[in-house]
Amino acid sequence: MKKKIIVLTGAGISAESGLQTFRGSNGLWNGYNIYEVASPQGWQKDPAMVLDFYNMRRREVAKAKPNLAHKVLVELEKKFEVIIITQNIDNLHEQAGSSHIIHLHGEIIKAQSTTNPELIYNIEFEDIEIGQTCELGSQLRPFIVWFGEAVPMIEKAVHKCADADILIVVGTSLQVYPAAGLIHEVPSVSKKYIIDPEAVHASPFKNIEYIKATATEGLPMLVNQLLHD
Repeated sequence: MKKKIIVLTGAGISAESGLQTFRGSNGLWNGYNIYEVASPQGWQKDPAMVLDFYNMRRREVAKAKPNLAHKVLVELEKKFEVIIITQNIDNLHEQAGSSHIIHLHGEIIKAQSTTNPELIYNIEFEDIEIGQTCELGSQLRPFIVWFGEAVPMIEKAVHKCADADILIVVGTSLQVYPAAGLIHEVPSVSKKYIIDPEAVHASPFKNIEYIKATATEGLPMLVNQLLHD
């Protein structure tokens, strides 16, 4: 039986494909009130602005291509069962060819009904406009988990982490919950790697190794090591 690797990815891995992170000095939130474009209240107040915000994001994703970090994760599947749990809403892991991906915060290339959240539509890179409705006649909204909303895929992610042999964390500072809490769901005896250009070598977790590098620097080295161990 193949060993199981969980890879928890965040905005940092996609930043190297040219997609802005949401936080930081150049983040997407600059110029926007977070809660106006990423909350149910903001949607109720000004749905046109919210749609415009995500339409712009979708156009940016349409131009982005997977980078080396995305691609080497596919190589891991030759030797391991690999499950990617991502906080990212882009489709770069899918483009790279990874087989098992859990999107915690939704997917930019999909829309959902405002009446029935289980009605989800693949819209690829098309805009969502005011007046565009689901089959029930309700306005479509981005298939994104907003602040204050439940994270439907977190239970599945927790279940997958429970028997992981290895955890790799890349592109995320582990500050956004509930995703950050997934490190606690991995068995304490399992090996953990955190790839972060600003890695701080202090942690309450056992069996943890910090790799101070960007995603495209650190992941190829780690993947090569794991494939040849």
